[in-house]
Amino acid sequence: MNINLTLIVQMVVFALLVWATMKWIWPTILANMQERQRRIAQGLADAEKGEQELAEARTKADAIVREARERANQIIDHAQHRATELVEEAKGSAQDEGARIVASAHEQIELDTTRAKESLRKEVAGIAVGAASKLLGREIDARTHAALLDQLAAQI
Repeated sequence: MNINLTLIVQMVVFALLVWATMKWIWPTILANMQERQRRIAQGLADAEKGEQELAEARTKADAIVREARERANQIIDHAQHRATELVEEAKGSAQDEGARIVASAHEQIELDTTRAKESLRKEVAGIAVGAASKLLGREIDARTHAALLDQLAAQI
């Protein structure tokens, strides 16, 4: 066989192979590549969108956390103020109660002192009457001389 003829036949077969590949195989490969390229581009776009959403979510979360901390601080401040108020109210109530107890004790002491003085006056009057009756040598009638005895007790 002739080398030129073989070379031409091989070139024709190669050309047919290239033409058939470009006609039927190449479009399928290109379609698959374009589909994959489209999916990759979509995935990258979704990833970028996800990153943006994540950044927004972090910003919102930071704002919520900051707001929660501020609210917690406000609640703590309010609780401390309320506790201070309650302590002050309790101190005032305790002071009022103490003053009331002291006043009641003073009244009771005054009452007891008055009773003791009155009892002492009656006792002294009784002793005075007894002493006077012994001195005079006769019995003093307490009923008839009640006014005199009351006057004597008042002076004592």
